[in-house]
Amino acid sequence: MLRSCCVYGAGVLCVLLLIAGIAMALTQVFQKLINNTIKEQVVLENGTEAFSVFQNPPPPVYMQFYFFNLTNPAEVLDGDKPFVLQIGPYTYREYRPKEEVKFLDNGTRVEAVNPKTYVFEPNMSRGSEDDIVRTVNIPAVTVMEKAKGRWFESFVSALMKSNNIGVFGTFRVGDLLWGYEDPLLKLIKKLITMDDHFGLFYKKNGTDDGDYIFFTGKQNYQDFARIDKWNGQSTLNWWSTEGCNRINGTDGASFHPVITKTEKLYIFSSDLCRSIYAQYESDVSVRGVPGFRFVPPSEVFANLTINPDNAGFCVPAGNCLGSGLLNVSVCQEGAPIIMSSPHFYQADDRFVQDVFGMNPNKEEHETVIDVNPLTGMLLRGAKRVQVNVYLHQIQGFSQTGKIRMLVFPVMYLNESVVIDEESSKKLYAVVTEANVIVNIPFIVISVGILLGVIFIVFMCRQQMPPSTEAERQPLLSS
Repeated sequence: MLRSCCVYGAGVLCVLLLIAGIAMALTQVFQKLINNTIKEQVVLENGTEAFSVFQNPPPPVYMQFYFFNLTNPAEVLDGDKPFVLQIGPYTYREYRPKEEVKFLDNGTRVEAVNPKTYVFEPNMSRGSEDDIVRTVNIPAVTVMEKAKGRWFESFVSALMKSNNIGVFGTFRVGDLLWGYEDPLLKLIKKLITMDDHFGLFYKKNGTDDGDYIFFTGKQNYQDFARIDKWNGQSTLNWWSTEGCNRINGTDGASFHPVITKTEKLYIFSSDLCRSIYAQYESDVSVRGVPGFRFVPPSEVFANLTINPDNAGFCVPAGNCLGSGLLNVSVCQEGAPIIMSSPHFYQADDRFVQDVFGMNPNKEEHETVIDVNPLTGMLLRGAKRVQVNVYLHQIQGFSQTGKIRMLVFPVMYLNESVVIDEESSKKLYAVVTEANVIVNIPFIVISVGILLGVIFIVFMCRQQMPPSTEAERQPLLSS
């Protein structure tokens, strides 16, 4: 009797466990519990792990610079295609703490600046800051663009001739990056209001790029670390449409928790003078921690014929260069600077063909963002951007010779980060614990199935009739 009660009890328990397990799996009750817990914990406020990472990012960030050394300047001025050789990398350790942190509006927003300091890493570099590179003389080209058609055009041209200043020149890598006193800028200072020093990262070492106000995520988890204002403005004023001037997303160092594969991750980049977005590409694993890889699609920098939303980035209005390029002269003091991906990756093929030495490939030249979808923590990232100069013949300046109209590559950078060992262990523990909790319904279902098997076995044994004395006799007797 007791045995029968146990068997039937196992059967009833099996059914209950199966119903409960399936119900919990379908309603995702534990997944929702984990998500809600993470949403409450990932907030920018004193004492949280999220705020600690936001204020002092633990993984080391490295900035690598690659330059394109021009080998045939005379031929280029005579109308030939430029031939360039890539040199580098010149690697710097980047330090980027948040400073002057101040909470606003009852902790719903936080104000901060993000100074960046770069320290040269000779052991991770192929060359020194004293290396010489031949490339475009950006100050000279900028001055010619600003002087053309104005009353002092001929004076500037004569000044350049007398000082042997042309479209191309040779420069120290360190000077080209961090700044040097330019002789032409010094000479024409009274005619054109420009700083007499120039460098691609002039005044960007040990300084910040402006004052930021971020949302803390306290009111809405999707607003975590999202930029509300930059330099006191909620929109930009460089572009010709409202959408292009919108400041969207985070600064790329943090993202909101509970990320899905269908959403877009928005990032504002002061280097690009605009916001961009990235879309899910694939699942990845970094130091054992699962993640989603997001990459900017080609539509982000596509021509307005492919992406009409990009019409506002054509400056002056209607002057579009082609897919894969962004004219940032409006935010670079009028310098004819064009941004692209390295080696014109995802740009129109004509830009690749215009320069010998361009070899675009996805693995080396694509910007990637690997994030843990549960916490939104950055696992690995690589921002890859190329600085180019728009060159063409300028009437009134014989220095431009017969140069063909082209977008000349000067250098590209690879700003990369990989989560450190200590942070990855902490995150792995959080993800593992979450996975165990999320799988509780399937554990319950498994136990129910096991009890069901036991119930069936015992029921079959009970239904089997007992053997008779004759059946127990051997078939053959001696």
